[in-house]
Amino acid sequence: MTAKVAVAKAIYAIDRPYDYRVPRELEGRLRPGMRVLVPFGAGNRGSDGVVLALSREGAEGGLKDVTAALDDRPVLDEKLLKLALWMRERYFCTVYDAVKAMLPAGLYYALRDCVALKDGVDRAAAFEAAGESKAAQKLAELLLAWGGQGDMEQIRTAFGAKDPDGAIRTLIDRGAAERITSAQRGIGDKKEKLAVLAMPAEEAMARVTPRRRTAPLRYSVTELLCQLGAAPAKELCYFTGASMPTIKSLEKSGILTLEEQEVFRRPAVAEVEPAGPILLNEEQEAAFQGLDALCRTGQPAAALLYGVTGSGKTQVYLRLIQETLQRGKTALFLVPEIALTPQLLRIFAAHFGDKVAVLHSSLRAGERYDEWKRIRRGEAPVVIGTRSAVFAPLSNLGIVILDEEQEASYKSENNPRYHAREVAKYRCVQENALLLLGSATPSVETMYAAQSGSYRCFTLRQRYNQKALPQVHIVDMKEELRAGNGTSISRALRQELEENLVRGEQAILFLNRRGASRMVSCGECGHVPECPRCSVKLTYHSANGRLMCHYCGYSQPLPRACPVCGGGLNFIGVGTQKVQEELQELFPQTPILRMDTDTITASRSHEAILEEFQKKNVPILVGTQMVAKGLDFENVTLVGVILADQSLFVDDFRAGERTFSLLTQVVGRAGRGEKTGRALIQTYTPEHDVVRFSARQDYDNFYRTEVQLRQLRQEPPFRDIFLITASGANEPGVLRACIRFRQALEEGLRRLEDREWQLLGPAPAPVAKVNNRYRYRLTLTAPNRHPLRLLLAELLRTAHRDKDNKGITLYVDVNPY
Repeated sequence: MTAKVAVAKAIYAIDRPYDYRVPRELEGRLRPGMRVLVPFGAGNRGSDGVVLALSREGAEGGLKDVTAALDDRPVLDEKLLKLALWMRERYFCTVYDAVKAMLPAGLYYALRDCVALKDGVDRAAAFEAAGESKAAQKLAELLLAWGGQGDMEQIRTAFGAKDPDGAIRTLIDRGAAERITSAQRGIGDKKEKLAVLAMPAEEAMARVTPRRRTAPLRYSVTELLCQLGAAPAKELCYFTGASMPTIKSLEKSGILTLEEQEVFRRPAVAEVEPAGPILLNEEQEAAFQGLDALCRTGQPAAALLYGVTGSGKTQVYLRLIQETLQRGKTALFLVPEIALTPQLLRIFAAHFGDKVAVLHSSLRAGERYDEWKRIRRGEAPVVIGTRSAVFAPLSNLGIVILDEEQEASYKSENNPRYHAREVAKYRCVQENALLLLGSATPSVETMYAAQSGSYRCFTLRQRYNQKALPQVHIVDMKEELRAGNGTSISRALRQELEENLVRGEQAILFLNRRGASRMVSCGECGHVPECPRCSVKLTYHSANGRLMCHYCGYSQPLPRACPVCGGGLNFIGVGTQKVQEELQELFPQTPILRMDTDTITASRSHEAILEEFQKKNVPILVGTQMVAKGLDFENVTLVGVILADQSLFVDDFRAGERTFSLLTQVVGRAGRGEKTGRALIQTYTPEHDVVRFSARQDYDNFYRTEVQLRQLRQEPPFRDIFLITASGANEPGVLRACIRFRQALEEGLRRLEDREWQLLGPAPAPVAKVNNRYRYRLTLTAPNRHPLRLLLAELLRTAHRDKDNKGITLYVDVNPY
């Protein structure tokens, strides 16, 4: 029998299914979707891989053997294996890269390579095999001293600067040693001892009653176990005060038996009361009926639920999931931010109880692994999570919902560079399920698909509680400067905050930049401290008095004076720390919370900050985009956008769309309860179309303007953008690799029938150097079709095999964010 295996150590240039012979002892148990340990490469070093297919043919011909099966059952079913192959072709990654993205970290294996002397090889035989080689003699001596074997890390440490590979090959080629690879999984299954009553209750009590006074703990444990029948040994000890020796003595007496029981590590969820029936208004009911009809067709479908902030999209989602479960199908609900998950989890737990599983990167490895297991076993037919939850092993999928579908966090920035929306669309086609995209500010691509008929569109134009949208005022910060106000808090915002404090209401202030100041500059010579590893200015963080790089993490203390001329330092720009300091000066007795990546730690999570904001009624919360979406606090009546221009003029064709979405979303946090909401947008460009449309919550006019610009510039949704990036430590080498790739790409594009393409570059990336690696880019605009993807894949493999590109990484990102 032959297994086709996607090998982890096969880089993109040589990625393909490799044939291995299946040993007789594995023939009965090996199945596609299981991971295996295989020898790979000229040195037969161990590598893990996943079985793609099994065949009865071609088992002869000197194939290498599968070393071991790493799983008892497949970790991926047939549909997920097909998804991995689709991702390889679509996102220019290896099959195993795609497989690894699908699995929780607790399932990953750590491989340990060892060199061991073979059985029967004594000291004399080892040195005879080493011959005249001093390195081989040294290795033989080391292995004998270590009891016959040593791992590669030990060997390399012992050899220091010298390469031990030649010595290893000498001993292996002469039959004195062998290379052994072992695999150890990151997280194991959690087990606990379960005590089970082994005889009728009356008989058990009769045995322990005579010694009730001399052995009271044995009596207490037996009495409790007779009531329960079975219970974890740990809980029996806790409730009776007994210890494990007491439990084991009862086991020896035959009163109980101890069995191992698997325990799931679950993320903590606050106790919630079961929710009542979901009541929908007329608009919501119409949307629900239309979407439910799409679900019932049994055919793949895609739809957009376009509703203003606070229109009650979540209630529609819940009703759809209820109907999906009643039909015996499963549901997947994705959110863009981890900060939104706890609040939603409480809502979903109130409706679906233990049927809900949660998947996101902030879970402990054991919790994520156990949630994955619950989903795979069918114990959790409803899954809530962030981007990576799109790979949840749900069977019989009925609906996939992407809330706030326009968010950039649904796009992976690491290999594989997938978009959760595209993966969800593929899974819905596989499963004949409904893909539902929900947003108050849909992406231009999604709205275009809805208006062109590719997606069905359902609209919610009114807030659920019939409350008006917040009143929005634009504040011209140029006027504030003319009036002598150089802070980030305008006079109008200060007045609104004062009124809020008097009424006991809460405010959210949004600024999408952490730290205190964007940069520090010398007032005398103009010197600006830069990161030594990246081509960016350092950001000042007042909380720790340091200058920090937000790309590589480099930091240094703030100098007392300019290191070049000794002049005084000026602080330019503003971040969330600076805003918090200014607010504390204005309102010294007022508690103020800040929520950004600097304040969120292992001991103080985003959930803890939001819980404190709500339960302690903290008057002001300052935050980055974490506070812009999905949060629902009844007492928040004021929203302030500190600097609306921050994301408007960046080097990204989505800058206008992203700014409009952020402003609209954060403004929508105000007035979600009974009280009227207000919002202030502070900007240096009050006349800009995006700012004006955001203030009016006018998505329709924003979309019409934006889609015309996209069509004029031939950007998505009209064509796709392929960004080819080369990075390396040697800048001239990176530039040469980019030039060679462009020349080959131009030649290949001319051979394609499709002539609708434009190629720009090479040009430096917006941040040209990150962590001592230079980055140059080519930008190809073209329709995303199969022949073009095949061409790019072949050119990437050729570039990776090119010896002139040693030390240089090339990759393709489709429609990057």
